[in-house]
Amino acid sequence: MALKDYPHTPDGRYFVSSGKLWRCPDPRLTPAGVKALTKRLMAARQKMKEVQANERQLKAAKRAVNAAKEALGERGPVWWDDGAPDETMKAPNRSSYSDWWASLSPEDRMKGEATPRG
Repeated sequence: MALKDYPHTPDGRYFVSSGKLWRCPDPRLTPAGVKALTKRLMAARQKMKEVQANERQLKAAKRAVNAAKEALGERGPVWWDDGAPDETMKAPNRSSYSDWWASLSPEDRMKGEATPRG
């Protein structure tokens, strides 16, 4: 399922997958910037798979994954500035988005409870 197919919170901060809130990329990034950073993230994830047996290389690949996710705004300091806390990895029904989550159709909630392949 593509990222756009998962339920997104009304403020655009999170999408829901595997029953949890996950931070969306910083909307101030250009589409080309998101694409380049996503490409960097995917390359780092691939590297992690390739170097499983080498602890030093695996740590370096994990750092590269984290750096790409931070550059995207998905980790690290939040990209919004209204003081709202980061609710990444919370169940939507146990977050400040519980009313929004309850208002979704059962079909849309199922999309957010699905576990992505890959």
